[in-house]
Amino acid sequence: MNPQEPYLPSSALPPDSPAPAPAAPAPPRGPSSFERGMARLSDALLRERRAERRWRVFFRLAWLILFALIVWALLATRGHGTSTGPHTAMVEVRGEIAPDSEASAENLVAGIKGAFENSESKAVVLRINSPGGSPVQAGIVNDEIRRLKAKHKKPVYAVVEDMCASGAYYIAVAADEIYVDKASLVGSIGVLIDGFGFPAAMQKLGIERRLLTAGENKGMLDPFSPQNEKQTAYAQAMIDQIHQQFIKVVKEGRGKRLHEDATTFSGLFWNGEQAVRQGLVDKLGNLDYVAREVVKAEEVIDYTPQQNLAERLARRFGTSVGEGAMRALRALAPLR
Repeated sequence: MNPQEPYLPSSALPPDSPAPAPAAPAPPRGPSSFERGMARLSDALLRERRAERRWRVFFRLAWLILFALIVWALLATRGHGTSTGPHTAMVEVRGEIAPDSEASAENLVAGIKGAFENSESKAVVLRINSPGGSPVQAGIVNDEIRRLKAKHKKPVYAVVEDMCASGAYYIAVAADEIYVDKASLVGSIGVLIDGFGFPAAMQKLGIERRLLTAGENKGMLDPFSPQNEKQTAYAQAMIDQIHQQFIKVVKEGRGKRLHEDATTFSGLFWNGEQAVRQGLVDKLGNLDYVAREVVKAEEVIDYTPQQNLAERLARRFGTSVGEGAMRALRALAPLR
């Protein structure tokens, strides 16, 4: 205020004086850093929830698809397609002959039965590529082949690829004729029990074996205990008896064609050409040759039982797969 001019209150201003200009409004205040942080956190949580829901839906649908595949596989045919005309029925004997294997007695007998029972199959061919295995499993298959041959009056041929040894040969001798490649390995007519012995190594290392048994022979052939002569003799007598059973089956199957000598039942094996000379097999030939020239039915139909998808999954993942599928189905019920 100028000290030279007198001070006049606003009420004292003349009526025609202009009113003083109003004060400018304050600029709007933006969100605080706390508010911005909460907004970002809320957006992140929302995105995470959406992602979780998408993955949850994806896994539920995946389990549902897997369950549908299992159901379809269980209902699917286990064998291969059937023929509408005359054909050669083939069953594979592949890999180790053992329970729960592809070459188990259960699988092989199922395929062989199907091959015999089809009225359009002119003969049954066993295509063999196996090092052998369980004498029990091989014996079951041998007995069933002979029974079905007598019942259906159909010939059976064995065709060897790389190997037909031990239990595989036990099965092959049930055939009317055996065909091999010149380089196939055939024979090994014998029985074994194998294992290891560690008592000397344990003694050197200062390891004490503590074995409690109820029954004096319960620990028989224990690899960590010294060998017991009485138990060893018993085991030897047992496998000798099984060996004689094997020899009897071979002699019955091959008859006068077998040229027996000191090596025949020694566990030795031969190549295809040698096996023909030994009378262990009949001729050189493969599956196509046998179907075309021997059976006179070139079309070959595979009757080997195939493990379906459900069985493979169950074998690999166990029952957890089925349990997970059932949990997924239950979870799908409230899904919208």
